[in-house]
Amino acid sequence: MIQLKTMLNCIDNSGASIVECIKVLGQKRHARIGDRIVIVVQRQRALGLSDSGHSNSAAAQKVRKGDIRHAVVVRTKKQLQRGDGSVVRFDDNACVLVNKAGEPIGTRMNGVVGRELGEKKWSKILSLAPMHV
Repeated sequence: MIQLKTMLNCIDNSGASIVECIKVLGQKRHARIGDRIVIVVQRQRALGLSDSGHSNSAAAQKVRKGDIRHAVVVRTKKQLQRGDGSVVRFDDNACVLVNKAGEPIGTRMNGVVGRELGEKKWSKILSLAPMHV
């Protein structure tokens, strides 16, 4: 259950590491897997240094600390009951940043995502993820 002030991990390569939820879109009290939220970037990923000593990955950072963006929830700590009776829960809360059109900002995902994304029309995120549970 993701609500106001919830901290989430960002699992794509957009440049954000830790984000904070500031709004759940769709007139809901809390967000579950596949729901869209508005976030603010709290912590950036560490910038890597190239062989010459200069930071070339600054261009690869698509978001900065303090940016307000849209995101899709892909993992929650709160358990989720599926239609077949199974219950699934994850170790952390995680999201993927998307633009206003709903396309992912990052090009790679770093962890597993919930299968419910396919039911909620987020198949692009599902195809980028290395594994879905």
